[in-house]
Amino acid sequence: MYLSKEKKQEIFAKHGKSATDTGNSEAQIALFTYRITHLTEHLKKNRKDYNTERSLVLLVGKRKSLLDYLKKKDILRYRAIIKELGLRK
Repeated sequence: MYLSKEKKQEIFAKHGKSATDTGNSEAQIALFTYRITHLTEHLKKNRKDYNTERSLVLLVGKRKSLLDYLKKKDILRYRAIIKELGLRK
């Protein structure tokens, strides 16, 4: 499995307040970004996998809504997560 329990805890520890803080917006955005990059690589090899393509589109939409929420609530945290993850916005 590409997303192990340890990898999730590492992402939450790095971007959240703690390793168990799974509800933090930055942590969720970082997790979605990790999953999006993995699915993108999968789709480069398997271009006819339409179920994965649909999942990727849904994940991108969820990440975008979280980014919009964070932008509306706290612009400094939004700018920090964009810069840290290297997202273009």
